[in-house]
Amino acid sequence: MEMRFKKKSDIVNILVTIIAAVLSVGMVLYGVWRLGLRETWPELVLNVFYVACVVLMWMYFFNRGITTRQFYYWCTVNVGITVLLRDILFAPPLANYPLHLVCLTLSVALLVLLTYFYARKDWKAYSKNNLWLILVVDILIAIFYNIDIFIEPINEYSTYLMVEIWIRPTITYGLVACFVTDSEKVGQP
Repeated sequence: MEMRFKKKSDIVNILVTIIAAVLSVGMVLYGVWRLGLRETWPELVLNVFYVACVVLMWMYFFNRGITTRQFYYWCTVNVGITVLLRDILFAPPLANYPLHLVCLTLSVALLVLLTYFYARKDWKAYSKNNLWLILVVDILIAIFYNIDIFIEPINEYSTYLMVEIWIRPTITYGLVACFVTDSEKVGQP
């Protein structure tokens, strides 16, 4: 198998992303098995999109029939669908209402950023700073959800939710790492 990236640091970035995402998805599947399908079925729907992103990353990493534009476009669509479903349309009820509004506002901002930067056809026009902004917003959303979990009483779902929350920022980091590596190869700013 021929890998797209040759430098060890690039390979480590992408592999860490893929491994972390696979472990996170595995943890969510374990949570579904342990807590029951009735309680966790929405997470299974989200996992379909997360697994699609991991498969796309794997195909991209090993040059398996996917172009750069297809990779960024379809990963962006998958991440955007998860933001729309999990954080906007079916947002989990948070214990703290101002925290809920902050998470909702950041989720809408993330969806707008994803639409503007990633889903465009001309992916080479992006800048690293714009893509790092997407990652920072996604991490902020995950941090605020974790704060809410700590505010609420701890139960059997707490650990499960804390892991599930970090899947998307991990995938977003992988997209940014791929883009930064690609732009360095092409010589972009």
